[in-house]
This record gives sequence, C-alpha cells and structure tokens, in this order.
Amino acid sequence: MERQADYVMRKVEDRGVRLVRLLFTDVHGQLKSLNISPAELETAFEEGMFFDGSSIDGYSRFAEQDVLARPDPDSFQLDTSSNVERVARMFCDIVTTDGEPFEGDTRQVLRRQLDRARDMGFEFLVAPEMEYFLFADGDPSTPLVPLDQGSYFDLTTVDVASSIRRETLQTLEQMGISVEYSFHEDAPSQHEIDLRHTDALTMADNVMTFKLIVKEIAAEHGVHATFMPKPMAGVQGSGMHTHMSLFSGDVNAFYDPKAEAGLSTIGRQFTAGLLHHAAEITAVTNQLVNSYKRLIPGFEAPVTISWGRANRAALVRVPRIKTGKSDSARIEYRAPDPACNPYLAFAVMLAAGLEGIEHQYDLTDEARADMQHMSTAEVVAAGYEQLPASLAEALDRMETSTLVRDVLGDHLFGWFVTNKRREFLDYKTQVSQFELDRYLRNV
Repeated sequence: MERQADYVMRKVEDRGVRLVRLLFTDVHGQLKSLNISPAELETAFEEGMFFDGSSIDGYSRFAEQDVLARPDPDSFQLDTSSNVERVARMFCDIVTTDGEPFEGDTRQVLRRQLDRARDMGFEFLVAPEMEYFLFADGDPSTPLVPLDQGSYFDLTTVDVASSIRRETLQTLEQMGISVEYSFHEDAPSQHEIDLRHTDALTMADNVMTFKLIVKEIAAEHGVHATFMPKPMAGVQGSGMHTHMSLFSGDVNAFYDPKAEAGLSTIGRQFTAGLLHHAAEITAVTNQLVNSYKRLIPGFEAPVTISWGRANRAALVRVPRIKTGKSDSARIEYRAPDPACNPYLAFAVMLAAGLEGIEHQYDLTDEARADMQHMSTAEVVAAGYEQLPASLAEALDRMETSTLVRDVLGDHLFGWFVTNKRREFLDYKTQVSQFELDRYLRNV
C-alpha cells in the first residue's frame, strides 16, 4: 500500500505545485508558517524542518530552542485561494531534535487526549459553528462600520457581504472543508458558517484554515473580518458553539433510543464531566479579556453551568435527534468563542467529558425552562453555578485544576497562566472611554 507521504509527493509533482506551506500554531492559536520548495518535501517528511522555537509564543525554553516541524501528510490540502502559483499546505507536529513530541506544541496536546479516547474505545467527532464579523476596515482607532444592518437569517442578496460569504464557501469546499450551513447571524454584519462534523484533529486544522480563508477573502474585497468575541457593545458576540459526539466504530456512543432525549448513559456521563469541569476549562475555551464581554446575560451566550434541550441559555444543549438518524445524537457546548486555540479547546473539552465517563459522574437535573428570564440572584439561589465572569476569575479556577494541568502539561500550563495574567494586568491598567465619559467631568 502506498504511504500517505508518497501519495502527497506524487500529488505535488502531478499538480505542478511550486510552493509548500508548513503550518503550525502558537499557544494563542495564532497561525505560523514556513515555506519550502517541493524538492525539500521528502526531507521534511523524513527528518522535519529546523526552526528556532524561542521566537514562538509558548515554545521557548532556555535549554531547548531548536525544534523540528514535521508535516502531517494526512492534513495535505491544495491551496485554491492562491491566484499566483500552485500552492499546497500541511499542518505540522512539532518535535524535539531527538524526535520526541515537543511540550509547547498544542497539536500534540490534542493528540494525547485523542489517544486516551481511543484507548477507551472512542473516536471524538466535533462540529463547530463559526461566527465572525465583517467591517469596512480593521482600524481600531476609528468607529466600526458594519457592512449591513441585517439580522438572523436575513437574505441580503446584493451587498458585498453576501458575495464574500459565497466566495468563502466555494473556497472551503474546493479545499475539502465541508460546510453544513451558512447564514447571516443576529447582529449587523455578523455571519455564521457551520462546519460538518469530523474527527477533532482534522477539525482543529480546518478551523485554523477556515479563519485564514475568511480573513484573506475579506481582505481581497477591501474589508476586514474579525473573530474577536465581542467587537460591538449592545449586540450579541461571536461564539464557537461546538457539537460533540463519541463513536465506537460506526456506533454513536451518545445514542440510546430508550433514554430520555435519546442521550445514552455514556452521553450523560460525558455531559456531566463537561459541567463539572466547565469553570476550570473556561480560560482555555475563552482566552481573551474580551471573551468575557460576550459571556453576559441577555445576549444568547451562556453564563450558567447547566444543561437543557430547548434551553439556549444553558451551557450544554442536547439537540433533538433527527428521526431515524442515530448519528445525529450529540451535545452542544456553547461557551467557546472563535478566538480560542482549537487544539487546546477541543483537548480540554474532551478531557472533561472523559473524566465524566471514567468516574461515572451523575448528570444534574435539566435546567428550568425560564432560566434565561431569571436574575443572577435567582439563578444562584436556585443552586446553579456561574461561569467565570472575567479572565482573571477563569485563571483562578484554571490554576487549581489538576485536569487542565494534566492536559496541557507543566510547560504549557505555566506559560499560559503567566502570560494570560500579564494580559489581564495590561487590561486593568488601561483607562477606557467609558470611564472618561462617565467620570471625568462628574467626579
């Protein structure tokens, strides 16, 4: 049988590829790349490509700077977005000069949790809903100008935003990234593209590619795309609701036709694990200061650690299963936003769910239907725990978490906490326009 690496090299030659982009991410989830010629591809597969890891956030260690980028042939894609020359791209695993997985590589973090799930007999499938905004430009010193005043599901057929989204969909499909839905979201100039479920490692790669494509196509049209969770006050922010399921072979382990809502014991335990560890993992799924301006009451974002079926105020939602389609049994985790590092986010969500299965956590009662109309005091009085209300609070919870430390490893865990603490301190030292408007003349 032909090796996947041999197939990729033959494909590169047959398609006349002139440039190969090797991609990887830093801890923040920022995409990095180095370019090689096709002549270097065999060496890259067999030996990896050297680079100085000290220049990448989360990679640097005093005694270990040189690392190797080893392309994963299973992630090979022809880059149809390039109009200049034939380009291919692959995501890389980062290894040490001894060939061992590098502690700063977030892709390896997800691989470890997928191996753990596989040892338990499961494959982890995910399907994120990617929300983002389009603005006339990306200059933070000027007021944001939306491209439209559309709302949820509005059909705007003649504006530039519709053309951009249509071109984005076509490019994604040409690159082998399957899309399930796309539509205008609730806020002005806000859009959503839902990716079709696949294994979590492939999906994390796809999320990184998706964000790059969205930004590139927007720039080609002279506008700016942003995955900032809350760029505008008074409207809902952008989330990355993530649908999750476990499969044992071809069998959906979350499905039981005799159970309430069709959710199996495995599915209930996985959900219980997510809820139990939700506060601990929030700093990873919502890593920006700005993330917590989305996670507030009244804007369709979860603030309460709870689950429900039709209740969109709940942190975990159990969607209705399509008649005769057990594959559609899943749960939806609604906290993450698209600014997260998807490798780390998927890893901690999976780890939390597996904890629930391994330790047979009991799922709490379903949230009350009127929860979204309850005050914070009423929610707390009813016994519901709240998600962290700020990055600082989320980091406090993360620092006490054995689960998150075990998932990230000591190197990444320490780096993440230290740098996010610094980010929050930088934020606290700023004086906002809100404060000037309210206090400068009145105090």
